[in-house]
Amino acid sequence: MDRRGQASAEYLLLIVVILLVMGWLLVNVYQPSIESTMAVSTTSDAKNAVTNIANAANLVYANGPGAKRTLSVYIPASGTFSSNNSSKVILFNSAGIAKTVNSSIASNMTIVNPNVNKGWYNNITVEWLLNTNYITVTIA
Repeated sequence: MDRRGQASAEYLLLIVVILLVMGWLLVNVYQPSIESTMAVSTTSDAKNAVTNIANAANLVYANGPGAKRTLSVYIPASGTFSSNNSSKVILFNSAGIAKTVNSSIASNMTIVNPNVNKGWYNNITVEWLLNTNYITVTIA
């Protein structure tokens, strides 16, 4: 009877050692790849948001003065939108994203409330007001 107790204790010790090795692998091997994958996903979501806003701006530009479009986008990280009118791009910068994402637009643009927090924005308004020569993007 004493031998079965020793075998059970050895099996328990073996299971604990296997769990410790698997835990070490999880922390040191898999965690960096998970973080890298999440960074790629966040950058992709940011690019999608910027592209949706740029497409709405180009559609409003194609429709002419007085046109308006409202859209919903998911912002994957807190950051700032800006418009570089000289090269006609929309930029999104964030500390949570490895790089700046941008998308081309057809006209000059101003962005109202450019600072955003992570989450859904359901009422982004893109409009070309009458008697102006630029498109206004209002992030609410």
